[in-house]
Amino acid sequence: MESVLGLLAGAVDYAGLFPPTGLTMSEAVINYATYRNSNYRWMLGRFVLSVAHLDDFIEKAGEFVSRDGDNAWRLSVIAGEDIVDTLRSVRNFNAVHGPSIVIDSVEVRANTTSKIDNTMDGLPEGVTAYFEIGLGDNFSDLVCQLALRGAGAKIRTGGVMPETFPRTKAIIRFVRSCLAANVPFKATAGLHHPIRCYRPLTYANNAPQGTMHGFLNLFLMTAFAREGYRQSLLEEVMEEEFGEVFRFENQAVFWREHALSLRQIESLRLFGIQSFGSCSFDEPIADLQKLGIL
Repeated sequence: MESVLGLLAGAVDYAGLFPPTGLTMSEAVINYATYRNSNYRWMLGRFVLSVAHLDDFIEKAGEFVSRDGDNAWRLSVIAGEDIVDTLRSVRNFNAVHGPSIVIDSVEVRANTTSKIDNTMDGLPEGVTAYFEIGLGDNFSDLVCQLALRGAGAKIRTGGVMPETFPRTKAIIRFVRSCLAANVPFKATAGLHHPIRCYRPLTYANNAPQGTMHGFLNLFLMTAFAREGYRQSLLEEVMEEEFGEVFRFENQAVFWREHALSLRQIESLRLFGIQSFGSCSFDEPIADLQKLGIL
């Protein structure tokens, strides 16, 4: 349906190298190449890796890239401590390996406005920067600086321990602040499942369990926030655990009795949430199939 395509096209940045999956480069590259040729390739976004692993990626991905011809592989690179060195590596990589493989996104931790400025001043042309910013006292200043520099934000929505999952109100504060400042954003970690649920947080037999945020909850909450819905409703959407109350029609998406039009969904993806990083592509697909959305 058009509403499903509008909401989820290119939404999943594949981060199979990172916990809790923690695959080898060979395994992650093979998976990504497989997903690119699957029926659900339209949901697949970038391949996520750290800047330190670029050489390993080229060694393992070369033959797969050559088979894809003009269908470029898009990468999102996690910056190292030295941002100048990271941006130099990105610029050199694109010069050598483009256009068949292109780094078009970098993800940077920033707790100061100067880190944002230093990154944006050296950002190669055609590359978007997403800054993972803290929710502390200078949060508003950081969002304002992102808006001034035309950069994106990034929020960490989970991890491998219960305490790494931010509270609902903190996520809503982040989202509303970004929307108010016209700062697009992405999310990462803890969003393996479409609907909020209580699950093991890793794939180990004795894994700690906790409540995981759902990516459908997050996307639709952001859409309702863009339309000016009240705080209490946004909290209800984020904490909804019943998949049957999310309903998709061709030209609209519903949460309970509240509807979002296709135009509103398209605006959400254009100006609001861009994607979410997940170490699994199979789990989101399988869960959406169980819900009857795919």
